[in-house]
Amino acid sequence: MTLSRRTLLATTTAAAVAAGSGTAEGVPAHGGRRLRTGFERLAADGYALLDGDRVGVVTNPTGITRDARHVVDVLHADDRVRLTAVFGPEHGFRGTAQAGGSEGRYDDPATGLPVHDTYLKSGQPLADVFTASGVDTVVFDIQDVGARFYTYIWTLYDCMEAAALAGKRFVVLDRPNPVTGRAALGPVLHEEFATFVGRRPIAQAHGMTVVELAQLFNGEFLTTPVTLDTVPMTGWRRSDFYDASGLPWVPPSPNMPTPGTALVYAGTCLFEGTNLSEGRGTTRPFELLGAEGVDGAWAAAVNGLELPGVRFREAYFAPAFSKFQGTTVGGVQLHVHDREVFDPVRTGIALLVTAKRVWDGFAWRSDRWIDKLTGSARVRTMIDAGADTDEVVAGWRADLAAFRRVRERYLVHR
Repeated sequence: MTLSRRTLLATTTAAAVAAGSGTAEGVPAHGGRRLRTGFERLAADGYALLDGDRVGVVTNPTGITRDARHVVDVLHADDRVRLTAVFGPEHGFRGTAQAGGSEGRYDDPATGLPVHDTYLKSGQPLADVFTASGVDTVVFDIQDVGARFYTYIWTLYDCMEAAALAGKRFVVLDRPNPVTGRAALGPVLHEEFATFVGRRPIAQAHGMTVVELAQLFNGEFLTTPVTLDTVPMTGWRRSDFYDASGLPWVPPSPNMPTPGTALVYAGTCLFEGTNLSEGRGTTRPFELLGAEGVDGAWAAAVNGLELPGVRFREAYFAPAFSKFQGTTVGGVQLHVHDREVFDPVRTGIALLVTAKRVWDGFAWRSDRWIDKLTGSARVRTMIDAGADTDEVVAGWRADLAAFRRVRERYLVHR
Protein backbone atom coordinates (compact mmCIF):
# COMPACT_ATOMS: atom_id res chain seq x y z
CA MET A 1 0.00 0.00 0.00
CA THR A 2 1.24 3.54 -0.75
CA LEU A 3 -0.22 6.93 -0.07
CA SER A 4 -2.39 8.23 -2.89
CA ARG A 5 -0.64 10.26 -5.56
CA ARG A 6 -3.36 12.92 -5.43
CA THR A 7 -3.03 13.36 -1.68
CA LEU A 8 0.73 13.39 -1.50
CA LEU A 9 1.32 15.74 -4.42
CA ALA A 10 -0.76 18.45 -2.75
CA THR A 11 1.65 21.14 -1.56
CA THR A 12 1.00 24.08 0.74
CA THR A 13 3.25 26.46 2.55
CA ALA A 14 2.25 25.00 5.92
CA ALA A 15 2.97 21.47 4.77
CA ALA A 16 6.36 22.44 3.41
CA VAL A 17 7.35 24.01 6.70
CA ALA A 18 6.07 20.97 8.60
CA ALA A 19 8.23 18.79 6.38
CA GLY A 20 11.25 20.84 7.28
CA SER A 21 11.91 22.52 3.95
CA GLY A 22 11.94 25.98 5.49
CA THR A 23 10.06 27.39 2.48
CA ALA A 24 7.23 26.22 0.27
CA GLU A 25 9.59 25.85 -2.67
CA GLY A 26 12.49 24.12 -0.92
CA VAL A 27 15.64 23.52 -2.95
CA PRO A 28 15.05 22.53 -6.58
CA ALA A 29 16.95 19.60 -8.04
CA HIS A 30 18.41 19.57 -11.55
CA GLY A 31 16.12 20.80 -14.32
CA GLY A 32 13.79 22.54 -11.87
CA ARG A 33 12.74 19.25 -10.24
CA ARG A 34 12.31 19.28 -6.49
CA LEU A 35 12.95 16.02 -4.71
CA ARG A 36 10.55 15.23 -1.88
CA THR A 37 11.65 12.53 0.52
CA GLY A 38 9.24 10.03 1.97
CA PHE A 39 9.15 12.00 5.20
CA GLU A 40 8.35 15.26 3.39
CA ARG A 41 5.43 13.59 1.64
CA LEU A 42 4.21 12.00 4.86
CA ALA A 43 4.29 15.39 6.59
CA ALA A 44 2.58 17.12 3.66
CA ASP A 45 -0.35 14.75 4.17
CA GLY A 46 -0.60 15.65 7.85
CA TYR A 47 0.81 12.26 8.91
CA ALA A 48 -2.51 10.65 7.97
CA LEU A 49 -0.78 7.30 7.43
CA LEU A 50 0.08 7.22 11.15
CA ASP A 51 -3.24 8.52 12.44
CA GLY A 52 -4.21 7.04 15.81
CA ASP A 53 -1.27 4.62 16.01
CA ARG A 54 1.42 4.44 18.64
CA VAL A 55 4.50 4.94 16.50
CA GLY A 56 8.13 3.91 16.82
CA VAL A 57 10.85 5.09 14.44
CA VAL A 58 13.94 3.15 13.32
CA THR A 59 16.42 5.86 12.48
CA ASN A 60 19.85 7.41 13.00
CA PRO A 61 21.40 10.87 12.46
CA THR A 62 20.54 10.73 8.71
CA GLY A 63 16.81 10.90 9.44
CA ILE A 64 16.64 14.65 8.91
CA THR A 65 14.48 17.21 7.21
CA ARG A 66 15.62 19.60 4.52
CA ASP A 67 16.48 22.21 7.15
CA ALA A 68 18.53 19.63 9.11
CA ARG A 69 16.08 18.93 11.93
CA HIS A 70 15.82 15.34 13.00
CA VAL A 71 12.52 13.68 12.08
CA VAL A 72 12.16 12.30 15.62
CA ASP A 73 12.36 15.83 17.03
CA VAL A 74 9.81 17.02 14.44
CA LEU A 75 7.40 14.16 15.11
CA HIS A 76 7.76 14.47 18.88
CA ALA A 77 6.77 18.12 18.73
CA ASP A 78 3.68 17.46 16.58
CA ASP A 79 0.42 16.63 18.38
CA ARG A 80 -0.87 14.79 15.30
CA VAL A 81 1.58 11.92 15.90
CA ARG A 82 1.70 9.55 18.89
CA LEU A 83 5.44 8.94 18.84
CA THR A 84 6.25 6.59 21.71
CA ALA A 85 9.60 4.93 20.91
CA VAL A 86 12.81 5.12 18.88
CA PHE A 87 14.89 2.18 17.64
CA GLY A 88 18.61 2.65 17.00
CA PRO A 89 20.74 0.60 14.53
CA GLU A 90 24.51 0.11 14.38
CA HIS A 91 26.27 3.34 15.46
CA GLY A 92 23.14 4.32 17.41
CA PHE A 93 20.16 6.64 17.05
CA ARG A 94 22.21 9.78 17.71
CA GLY A 95 25.33 8.27 16.08
CA THR A 96 27.74 8.11 19.01
CA ALA A 97 29.14 4.60 18.36
CA GLN A 98 31.91 3.50 16.00
CA ALA A 99 31.73 0.55 13.58
CA GLY A 100 30.53 -2.63 15.28
CA GLY A 101 28.95 -0.71 18.17
CA SER A 102 25.62 0.71 19.29
CA GLU A 103 24.22 2.92 22.04
CA GLY A 104 22.21 0.35 23.99
CA ARG A 105 18.92 1.08 25.75
CA TYR A 106 18.46 4.61 27.15
CA ASP A 107 16.06 7.54 27.30
CA ASP A 108 16.79 10.24 24.73
CA PRO A 109 17.74 13.45 26.62
CA ALA A 110 16.21 15.71 23.95
CA THR A 111 12.75 14.13 23.82
CA GLY A 112 12.55 11.79 26.80
CA LEU A 113 11.59 8.98 24.43
CA PRO A 114 12.80 5.44 25.17
CA VAL A 115 15.48 4.39 22.67
CA HIS A 116 15.73 0.65 22.03
CA ASP A 117 18.81 -1.01 20.50
CA THR A 118 18.23 -3.14 17.37
CA TYR A 119 21.88 -3.84 16.55
CA LEU A 120 22.66 -7.54 16.17
CA LYS A 121 19.07 -8.41 17.07
CA SER A 122 16.81 -10.26 14.66
CA GLY A 123 13.93 -12.72 14.55
CA GLN A 124 11.98 -13.30 17.76
CA PRO A 125 14.36 -11.36 20.07
CA LEU A 126 13.85 -8.24 17.93
CA ALA A 127 10.11 -8.94 17.71
CA ASP A 128 10.11 -9.01 21.52
CA VAL A 129 11.67 -5.54 21.54
CA PHE A 130 8.86 -4.23 19.31
CA THR A 131 6.24 -5.93 21.49
CA ALA A 132 7.72 -4.56 24.72
CA SER A 133 7.84 -1.04 23.25
CA GLY A 134 4.06 -1.00 22.88
CA VAL A 135 4.06 0.50 19.38
CA ASP A 136 1.44 -0.32 16.74
CA THR A 137 3.48 0.86 13.73
CA VAL A 138 7.22 0.83 13.08
CA VAL A 139 8.55 3.53 10.72
CA PHE A 140 11.94 3.22 8.99
CA ASP A 141 13.83 6.36 7.88
CA ILE A 142 17.58 5.91 7.34
CA GLN A 143 19.90 7.03 4.53
CA ASP A 144 21.48 4.06 2.74
CA VAL A 145 24.63 4.25 0.58
CA GLY A 146 23.82 1.59 -2.03
CA ALA A 147 26.11 -1.32 -1.06
CA ARG A 148 24.98 -4.79 0.05
CA PHE A 149 27.38 -4.88 2.99
CA TYR A 150 26.23 -1.56 4.46
CA THR A 151 24.28 -2.83 7.43
CA TYR A 152 21.30 -0.45 7.47
CA ILE A 153 19.49 -2.34 4.72
CA TRP A 154 19.74 -5.49 6.83
CA THR A 155 18.45 -3.54 9.81
CA LEU A 156 15.51 -2.81 7.48
CA TYR A 157 15.17 -6.50 6.63
CA ASP A 158 15.47 -7.68 10.23
CA CYS A 159 12.98 -5.08 11.45
CA MET A 160 10.48 -6.04 8.74
CA GLU A 161 10.79 -9.70 9.72
CA ALA A 162 10.46 -8.90 13.42
CA ALA A 163 7.49 -6.59 12.83
CA ALA A 164 5.73 -9.44 11.02
CA LEU A 165 6.41 -11.77 13.95
CA ALA A 166 5.14 -9.17 16.43
CA GLY A 167 2.06 -8.31 14.37
CA LYS A 168 3.16 -4.71 13.79
CA ARG A 169 2.58 -2.59 10.70
CA PHE A 170 5.73 -1.37 8.95
CA VAL A 171 6.18 1.93 7.09
CA VAL A 172 9.25 2.75 4.97
CA LEU A 173 10.08 6.36 4.07
CA ASP A 174 12.16 6.76 0.94
CA ARG A 175 15.49 8.53 0.53
CA PRO A 176 17.84 8.75 -2.48
CA ASN A 177 20.40 6.13 -3.34
CA PRO A 178 23.36 8.57 -3.29
CA VAL A 179 25.28 6.76 -6.04
CA THR A 180 22.27 6.54 -8.42
CA GLY A 181 19.91 3.69 -9.13
CA ARG A 182 21.02 3.11 -12.70
CA ALA A 183 22.22 -0.47 -12.45
CA ALA A 184 22.99 -3.35 -10.15
CA LEU A 185 26.70 -4.23 -10.14
CA GLY A 186 28.96 -6.92 -8.75
CA PRO A 187 28.61 -10.42 -7.34
CA VAL A 188 25.34 -11.67 -5.86
CA LEU A 189 25.37 -13.19 -2.38
CA HIS A 190 25.20 -16.98 -2.13
CA GLU A 191 22.82 -17.97 0.66
CA GLU A 192 25.40 -20.07 2.54
CA PHE A 193 27.48 -16.91 3.07
CA ALA A 194 24.63 -14.94 4.68
CA THR A 195 25.63 -12.66 7.59
CA PHE A 196 24.66 -9.21 8.85
CA VAL A 197 26.67 -7.73 5.94
CA GLY A 198 24.46 -9.67 3.55
CA ARG A 199 21.31 -11.50 4.57
CA ARG A 200 19.87 -12.31 1.15
CA PRO A 201 21.01 -12.73 -2.49
CA ILE A 202 21.25 -9.22 -3.85
CA ALA A 203 24.07 -7.60 -5.84
CA GLN A 204 27.04 -5.95 -4.16
CA ALA A 205 25.89 -2.55 -5.52
CA HIS A 206 22.12 -3.01 -5.60
CA GLY A 207 21.09 0.25 -7.32
CA MET A 208 17.82 0.52 -5.37
CA THR A 209 16.21 2.85 -2.83
CA VAL A 210 15.06 1.67 0.59
CA VAL A 211 11.41 1.60 -0.51
CA GLU A 212 12.33 -0.59 -3.48
CA LEU A 213 14.42 -2.87 -1.27
CA ALA A 214 11.59 -3.17 1.25
CA GLN A 215 9.21 -4.28 -1.48
CA LEU A 216 11.83 -6.72 -2.80
CA PHE A 217 12.40 -8.16 0.67
CA ASN A 218 8.67 -8.52 1.27
CA GLY A 219 8.00 -10.05 -2.12
CA GLU A 220 10.96 -12.40 -2.41
CA PHE A 221 12.60 -13.20 0.91
CA LEU A 222 10.39 -12.86 3.98
CA THR A 223 8.75 -16.16 4.94
CA THR A 224 5.85 -14.21 6.46
CA PRO A 225 5.42 -10.87 4.65
CA VAL A 226 4.92 -7.87 6.88
CA THR A 227 1.97 -5.47 6.58
CA LEU A 228 3.91 -2.90 4.57
CA ASP A 229 3.22 0.71 3.64
CA THR A 230 5.74 2.71 1.66
CA VAL A 231 6.08 6.41 0.93
CA PRO A 232 8.28 6.78 -2.18
CA MET A 233 10.12 9.96 -3.04
CA THR A 234 9.02 12.19 -5.89
CA GLY A 235 11.37 14.18 -8.10
CA TRP A 236 14.16 11.57 -8.05
CA ARG A 237 15.52 9.97 -11.20
CA ARG A 238 17.61 6.83 -11.32
CA SER A 239 20.50 8.76 -12.87
CA ASP A 240 20.67 11.26 -9.98
CA PHE A 241 23.68 11.43 -7.68
CA TYR A 242 23.17 12.81 -4.20
CA ASP A 243 24.01 16.40 -5.09
CA ALA A 244 20.90 16.52 -7.29
CA SER A 245 18.71 16.06 -4.21
CA GLY A 246 19.19 19.46 -2.60
CA LEU A 247 19.38 17.65 0.74
CA PRO A 248 22.11 18.13 3.33
CA TRP A 249 24.50 15.18 3.68
CA VAL A 250 24.79 13.66 7.13
CA PRO A 251 27.42 10.91 7.45
CA PRO A 252 25.36 7.71 7.81
CA SER A 253 28.25 6.24 9.81
CA PRO A 254 31.52 7.66 11.17
CA ASN A 255 33.56 6.47 8.18
CA MET A 256 31.15 7.69 5.49
CA PRO A 257 31.91 11.43 5.65
CA THR A 258 30.90 12.48 2.12
CA PRO A 259 28.88 11.32 -0.90
CA GLY A 260 32.28 10.81 -2.54
CA THR A 261 33.04 8.15 0.06
CA ALA A 262 29.79 6.40 -0.84
CA LEU A 263 30.75 6.53 -4.52
CA VAL A 264 33.81 4.29 -4.03
CA TYR A 265 32.62 2.29 -1.02
CA ALA A 266 30.92 -0.57 -2.89
CA GLY A 267 34.35 -1.52 -4.27
CA THR A 268 37.01 -0.43 -1.83
CA CYS A 269 35.24 -1.76 1.27
CA LEU A 270 36.54 -5.13 0.01
CA PHE A 271 39.88 -4.16 1.54
CA GLU A 272 38.31 -4.79 4.94
CA GLY A 273 38.83 -8.43 3.98
CA THR A 274 42.61 -8.00 3.56
CA ASN A 275 45.61 -7.01 5.66
CA LEU A 276 45.73 -3.59 3.96
CA SER A 277 44.18 -0.49 5.48
CA GLU A 278 40.90 0.58 3.90
CA GLY A 279 41.59 4.13 5.09
CA ARG A 280 39.73 3.99 8.40
CA GLY A 281 41.35 6.42 10.78
CA THR A 282 42.05 8.94 8.01
CA THR A 283 40.04 11.84 6.64
CA ARG A 284 39.55 9.83 3.40
CA PRO A 285 38.26 6.40 4.43
CA PHE A 286 37.78 4.01 1.50
CA GLU A 287 39.54 6.49 -0.82
CA LEU A 288 42.95 5.81 0.76
CA LEU A 289 44.26 2.22 0.75
CA GLY A 290 47.65 0.95 1.84
CA ALA A 291 50.01 -1.02 4.05
CA GLU A 292 53.60 -1.04 5.27
CA GLY A 293 55.93 -1.91 2.42
CA VAL A 294 53.62 -0.80 -0.40
CA ASP A 295 55.18 1.71 -2.78
CA GLY A 296 54.47 3.49 -6.06
CA ALA A 297 54.40 0.24 -8.01
CA TRP A 298 50.76 -0.30 -7.00
CA ALA A 299 49.53 3.04 -8.35
CA ALA A 300 51.47 2.46 -11.56
CA ALA A 301 49.99 -1.02 -12.01
CA VAL A 302 46.38 -0.03 -11.48
CA ASN A 303 46.71 3.15 -13.57
CA GLY A 304 48.01 0.91 -16.36
CA LEU A 305 44.61 -0.77 -16.53
CA GLU A 306 43.01 2.53 -17.61
CA LEU A 307 39.87 1.91 -15.61
CA PRO A 308 37.04 4.21 -16.69
CA GLY A 309 36.42 7.36 -14.67
CA VAL A 310 39.16 6.99 -12.06
CA ARG A 311 42.87 7.64 -11.55
CA PHE A 312 45.18 6.55 -8.75
CA ARG A 313 47.80 8.58 -6.92
CA GLU A 314 50.71 7.13 -4.96
CA ALA A 315 49.88 8.07 -1.38
CA TYR A 316 51.31 7.81 2.14
CA PHE A 317 49.27 8.15 5.33
CA ALA A 318 49.21 7.27 9.02
CA PRO A 319 45.80 6.09 10.30
CA ALA A 320 44.76 7.55 13.66
CA PHE A 321 42.96 4.29 14.51
CA SER A 322 42.15 0.87 13.04
CA LYS A 323 44.77 -0.98 10.95
CA PHE A 324 48.31 0.45 11.17
CA GLN A 325 47.30 2.96 13.82
CA GLY A 326 50.02 5.64 14.09
CA THR A 327 52.20 4.00 11.42
CA THR A 328 52.97 5.59 8.08
CA VAL A 329 51.95 3.29 5.25
CA GLY A 330 52.16 3.47 1.47
CA GLY A 331 49.40 2.88 -1.04
CA VAL A 332 47.01 4.68 -3.35
CA GLN A 333 44.33 7.33 -3.28
CA LEU A 334 41.42 7.04 -5.69
CA HIS A 335 40.45 10.15 -7.65
CA VAL A 336 37.14 9.72 -9.50
CA HIS A 337 37.15 12.20 -12.38
CA ASP A 338 34.08 10.91 -14.27
CA ARG A 339 31.47 9.42 -11.98
CA GLU A 340 29.12 8.70 -14.89
CA VAL A 341 31.36 5.87 -16.15
CA PHE A 342 33.07 4.87 -12.90
CA ASP A 343 32.34 1.27 -11.81
CA PRO A 344 33.18 0.92 -8.10
CA VAL A 345 32.97 -2.86 -7.95
CA ARG A 346 35.16 -3.57 -10.97
CA THR A 347 37.58 -0.95 -9.64
CA GLY A 348 37.70 -2.68 -6.26
CA ILE A 349 38.49 -6.00 -7.91
CA ALA A 350 41.23 -4.40 -10.03
CA LEU A 351 42.78 -2.93 -6.89
CA LEU A 352 42.78 -6.34 -5.18
CA VAL A 353 44.29 -8.08 -8.22
CA THR A 354 47.07 -5.51 -8.64
CA ALA A 355 47.83 -5.27 -4.90
CA LYS A 356 48.38 -9.01 -4.73
CA ARG A 357 50.64 -8.91 -7.78
CA VAL A 358 52.89 -6.00 -6.76
CA TRP A 359 53.17 -6.52 -3.00
CA ASP A 360 54.39 -9.83 -1.66
CA GLY A 361 52.97 -9.06 1.79
CA PHE A 362 49.36 -9.21 0.56
CA ALA A 363 47.08 -11.53 2.56
CA TRP A 364 43.40 -12.12 3.15
CA ARG A 365 42.04 -11.82 6.69
CA SER A 366 42.18 -15.19 8.38
CA ASP A 367 38.42 -15.17 9.07
CA ARG A 368 37.68 -15.09 5.31
CA TRP A 369 35.84 -11.79 5.74
CA ILE A 370 36.35 -11.19 2.01
CA ASP A 371 33.98 -14.10 1.29
CA LYS A 372 31.27 -12.49 3.44
CA LEU A 373 31.76 -9.15 1.68
CA THR A 374 31.69 -10.57 -1.85
CA GLY A 375 29.03 -13.12 -0.98
CA SER A 376 30.93 -16.31 -1.89
CA ALA A 377 34.45 -17.77 -2.03
CA ARG A 378 34.64 -17.19 -5.79
CA VAL A 379 36.39 -13.79 -5.84
CA ARG A 380 39.06 -14.87 -3.36
CA THR A 381 39.80 -18.20 -5.00
CA MET A 382 39.92 -16.72 -8.51
CA ILE A 383 42.34 -13.99 -7.46
CA ASP A 384 44.48 -16.54 -5.63
CA ALA A 385 44.53 -18.64 -8.80
CA GLY A 386 45.90 -15.70 -10.81
CA ALA A 387 42.72 -14.51 -12.56
CA ASP A 388 42.75 -10.98 -13.93
CA THR A 389 40.08 -8.36 -13.35
CA ASP A 390 37.97 -9.23 -16.38
CA GLU A 391 37.99 -12.92 -15.52
CA VAL A 392 36.85 -12.26 -11.96
CA VAL A 393 34.08 -9.95 -13.14
CA ALA A 394 32.94 -12.52 -15.71
CA GLY A 395 32.56 -15.05 -12.90
CA TRP A 396 29.48 -13.36 -11.49
CA ARG A 397 27.81 -12.39 -14.78
CA ALA A 398 25.07 -15.06 -14.76
CA ASP A 399 24.12 -14.47 -11.11
CA LEU A 400 23.96 -10.72 -11.69
CA ALA A 401 21.76 -11.08 -14.77
CA ALA A 402 19.31 -13.20 -12.77
CA PHE A 403 19.21 -10.66 -9.93
CA ARG A 404 18.65 -7.80 -12.36
CA ARG A 405 15.55 -9.55 -13.69
CA VAL A 406 14.12 -9.90 -10.18
CA ARG A 407 15.12 -6.35 -9.24
CA GLU A 408 13.27 -4.91 -12.24
CA ARG A 409 9.92 -6.01 -10.81
CA TYR A 410 10.38 -3.85 -7.72
CA LEU A 411 11.67 -0.60 -9.16
CA VAL A 412 9.36 2.27 -8.21
CA HIS A 413 11.36 5.11 -9.79
CA ARG A 414 12.17 5.42 -13.48
